[in-house]
Amino acid sequence: MKRYIILTVVLCIACSALWAQDKPSKRERKKNLVVKEWNLKAGSKTPYLDNVATYDEHGRKVEEIEYASYGQKKRTVYEYEGTSTRCSRQVDYDDKNHAVRIRKFEYNSDGTKAKQYNYKPNGKLESTKTFEYSYK
Repeated sequence: MKRYIILTVVLCIACSALWAQDKPSKRERKKNLVVKEWNLKAGSKTPYLDNVATYDEHGRKVEEIEYASYGQKKRTVYEYEGTSTRCSRQVDYDDKNHAVRIRKFEYNSDGTKAKQYNYKPNGKLESTKTFEYSYK
């Protein structure tokens, strides 16, 4: 009986390992991806572009553009250091494509955000946000 239980456990582990290899990770699925979101107002037959998110060859979001009826509403560009998955710098642009805010980030050793620095486009520090994590 013990032999059957051990065999069943080993088979389950092997099957789960094989299944995990076949399923690409979320980041893998986003490599070089462009996601366009379209809206359709009730009673209208013409959809309009609402949002476009662009991902790089590493599956990291590098740009997001939000649209309004008149065109670009805002745009955000995300920057990373090397092949890191943590955003090191984020630049927000207005509807005229002028920078309105620059954010820089620091992270804890476990990958959670530690600090966020908010700068004006001229480089002057506007505010600092500190993140605190506690578990219940």
